[in-house]
Amino acid sequence: MTPEMWNLTVPILEKMARPIIVYFFLVVLLRVFGKRELAQLNPFDLVVLLSLSNTVQNAIIGNDNSVTGGLIGAATLLSVNYLVVRFLFKHRRLDSIVEGSATQLMKHGKVDNAALAKELLTPNELLSVAHRQGFCSLDEIDSAVIEPGGTFFLQGKTPPVADKRHKELLDRLDKLSAEIAVLKKGSNAKAN
Repeated sequence: MTPEMWNLTVPILEKMARPIIVYFFLVVLLRVFGKRELAQLNPFDLVVLLSLSNTVQNAIIGNDNSVTGGLIGAATLLSVNYLVVRFLFKHRRLDSIVEGSATQLMKHGKVDNAALAKELLTPNELLSVAHRQGFCSLDEIDSAVIEPGGTFFLQGKTPPVADKRHKELLDRLDKLSAEIAVLKKGSNAKAN
């Protein structure tokens, strides 16, 4: 180990300013380019997200490759993220402006093609999401929403299988209770 690995070649304030600038730039870009980038739906989007970190690496570290510089940059990024999340938590209205709102992709079983186009999604990509959530086709879905963070919420048209089985069991129990009541009445009538 050499002592140079700890020596900063860039002033500390610059070392802290670089990650802050890149952080806010990326937050704005991801908001502008939509939820799709966060949903990671296909290999192209994944490549973009993975390349993004490498692309901005030099902007964050500059000419400084020291361990101290890396630690300062990482601590700055984590601190800024913590402060932003805390601030947005306390200011819900601002949070909804920054985050955006959910987009309804399907309603009452009908695909909203304009909403899909707005989010740069194809019906096949929506079908892939449906498959991952246990649906065989879009015909089984009543509503589909993509949240600001890129997650999908799909509501089926029919109750889930577990709910159906639960209802069937309750119906059978009700029938058995009624039959037992009839049998008790019959045995009480014979006893009198």
